[in-house]
Amino acid sequence: MAGIYIHIPFCRQACHYCDFHFSTSMKKKDEMVNALAKEISQRKNEFASETVETIYFGGGTPSVLNNEEINFLIDTVCKNYHISANPEITLEANPDDLSIDRINRLSNSPINRLSIGIQSFFEDDLKMMNRAHNAQQSVECLTEAVKHFDNISIDLIYGVPGMTNERWLHNVEKALSFGVPHISSYALTVEPKTALHSFVQKGIIAQPSDEAAQEHFILLVDKLQENGFVHYELSNFGKEGYFSRNNTAYWLGKKYLGIGPSAHSYDGISRSWNIANNALYLKAIEDGELPSQKEKLTISDRYNEYVMTGLRTIWGVSAERVENEFGILYKNYMLQEAANFISSELLSFEDGILKTTKKGKFLADGLASDLFFINLEEA
Repeated sequence: MAGIYIHIPFCRQACHYCDFHFSTSMKKKDEMVNALAKEISQRKNEFASETVETIYFGGGTPSVLNNEEINFLIDTVCKNYHISANPEITLEANPDDLSIDRINRLSNSPINRLSIGIQSFFEDDLKMMNRAHNAQQSVECLTEAVKHFDNISIDLIYGVPGMTNERWLHNVEKALSFGVPHISSYALTVEPKTALHSFVQKGIIAQPSDEAAQEHFILLVDKLQENGFVHYELSNFGKEGYFSRNNTAYWLGKKYLGIGPSAHSYDGISRSWNIANNALYLKAIEDGELPSQKEKLTISDRYNEYVMTGLRTIWGVSAERVENEFGILYKNYMLQEAANFISSELLSFEDGILKTTKKGKFLADGLASDLFFINLEEA
């Protein structure tokens, strides 16, 4: 099984914290949609022996496309690839794009999962982030969306400067009040070259606190688990049967094809990525070329990726798989490096599976990096 990710590189305005690739100019939107369709067709041989079980529209803001454009791209995928009987087709959407009429029309399209970028239910948080929607639009779109879609995910951001624990819990409880089966939640991070980075440097906005973010994370985990959610990946919580199939495939190392500027692909042994420039992407596709770079992953690279993704999930890292795929040297190295973290109860090792504990979960990425294998001969 495999997945197709389609990057829509447009946003109505730039969120202050975002470092993803996008443009706020819609002048080339029609041209981009046609180029995306061409790339989908051009690359069909890469997945000739694969069955596609997920199609994911990410961005950017995919909901800036109209229904006809979205359906056109889905039809192009279906004409060129073998699709499973019941594919998960996700559209990332912003509340300001989800009017009652739009939600109704989307529910009659092939889209069967919405991922809605709420981020916060507080107006001042949204203004600080420079989100395109307001708090009222969040409430209105969710009230309507749950009438038409069974499979909905909400995005929330924690660790916002000045956000108290009580305020954060209000956000979580407000999200729960809509009965959605999936929540993705991320700490606010200050990425280089973003507006947020500049504001923090100038003292306009306070530096996000790691301690506050960790407190928010613990509150989030406890509250969602109390309400029947499974914390199946570091930033993702789902009711049984509602885990993101697209993201789960990524964490389990399955193949995926990335369509559009800046999109990444993975075939099991190598990774490739398209140029993060709309004009150059459009020119290359028009000329029948694929504007991408490719990197063949070394054994160490693949081991490191498995450790990184595995420690973020409930499935953990299998010592047997490490030995079978990468060799006994890697298994022994992993267990040796993990020993201190097991002693300090940040990691656990049971039935051959290495996992983060509740105490260590917030530190998953850092713990994984400490288990990375650096092979100078491969470098």
